[in-house]
Amino acid sequence: MFELLDFYADWCGPCQMMLPIFMEVEKEMAGKLKFRKVNIDNEMEEAEKYGVMSVPTFVITKNGEEIDRKVGAMPKEALKRWIEDNLELKL
Repeated sequence: MFELLDFYADWCGPCQMMLPIFMEVEKEMAGKLKFRKVNIDNEMEEAEKYGVMSVPTFVITKNGEEIDRKVGAMPKEALKRWIEDNLELKL
């Protein structure tokens, strides 16, 4: 199963800008993969596990293994295209 992890922090401006984009993409791609937000201040072990050094960081996993990541804010279409490209390549 594919999962998109959104590593964020409440104090991060770009993370707050990505929140509505993340939620829209989650609705549009429901059933294709799981979406999970990870607050790096509350879930430090998870952030360390994936070596997250800055936020926002987006990580796509398959069966718990990282297959790709992107760092930084991006437009909705860029996020969707990146997800779709990874789902096609890694099926």
